[in-house]
Amino acid sequence: MTDASVIAEQRAAIGPGRLILVVGPSGAGKDTLLGFAKAACADDHDIVFPRRLITRQASASEDNEEIGADAFQRAAAAGDYAMHWEAHGHRYALSRAINDEIRAGRTVIANVSRTVIAAARRDYASATVVLVTAPPDVLAARLSMRARSSDGLLAQRLARTVDESTATPDFTIVNSGTAEYHARQLVRIIRGERWEDRKSVV
Repeated sequence: MTDASVIAEQRAAIGPGRLILVVGPSGAGKDTLLGFAKAACADDHDIVFPRRLITRQASASEDNEEIGADAFQRAAAAGDYAMHWEAHGHRYALSRAINDEIRAGRTVIANVSRTVIAAARRDYASATVVLVTAPPDVLAARLSMRARSSDGLLAQRLARTVDESTATPDFTIVNSGTAEYHARQLVRIIRGERWEDRKSVV
């Protein structure tokens, strides 16, 4: 294999499996919907819900793995993460192992920051972005009820924005109804099922 072929192979988008990125503001209910979706897909071994690594204590609604800041930095420097990001003073990552799942043809679903969307769309052959959101008053109420110490200031979380030109979702779920109903919508997206032409599902 020539040097040029090696470079081309390294730059090839990761596939043939799918990467589904669930994004949205704090309080939108992303982890809740993912929890229901994971249960619904439990018998399908071609659908993978990886655990995120985070530098804060995981809450009861999350299936995450806590990691110290120093260990996180060492792993990031060693290239152990498929992607990592910082939000609200904490660091988050997905293990590089998800790339093996995608290369094996499986579908990987994860809750990530909108800041990684542009890179994910570049690095993966099939990256689908699902925005989970809710009306501002609903978001504020949920965050107030959650009252997680690591959340920081409520106003800062509600005001956080990203470059929307690179973060445009493929699907939008307005999570203002029951979690079970909206989780079924997410499962249909995960399974590639279409029940309507519009890409906004409410």
